Amino acid sequence: MVDAELYHIIHGAKDGNQEAFAELVRRYKGHVYRYAVGMLNSRMDAEDVSQEAFVKAFYSLSGLDNEYAFSSWMMTIVSNLCKDRLKKRNKEQDFRDEPDECIADSSVSDPLAKLSVEESLARLSVDHREVILLHDVQGYQYEEIAKLLNVPIGTVKSRLFTARMSLRKELAKEDQE
Repeated sequence: MVDAELYHIIHGAKDGNQEAFAELVRRYKGHVYRYAVGMLNSRMDAEDVSQEAFVKAFYSLSGLDNEYAFSSWMMTIVSNLCKDRLKKRNKEQDFRDEPDECIADSSVSDPLAKLSVEESLARLSVDHREVILLHDVQGYQYEEIAKLLNVPIGTVKSRLFTARMSLRKELAKEDQE
């Protein structure tokens, strides 16, 4: 929920006030960055996506119809940029000529390597990682996630259940090793 002060900041930023937009960046940069790190499992990529998201938001903010929807609108931008970055990574990986790079990665080839929560999250599908991050990490409600992802609430609940089960299995692998 947006309080009155934040509403005025968002409204000012929409009107072109750069100080107001800078305040939005200060307030949301941690939120955006944590989500991007969780989705991309790379701090460097998360920094890039975070910056790109705020630049995109700056140029698109005048089109935001409802100041109360700023948080969801911003997270939609970040989510889409993360998905684009992941698609680009997958395409680059498909065209890579050197399969030995994967074998040389100790986290892949060493069965005794311990998986961190971040590594376990990275092994989930994009859809499952996204709902875990939005609900369990960022604290969004089912209805908000459904609107943000443009899917029914039942799909959100199903993805979250499946994601949690998959995450438990990944983390259990760590305990068995």
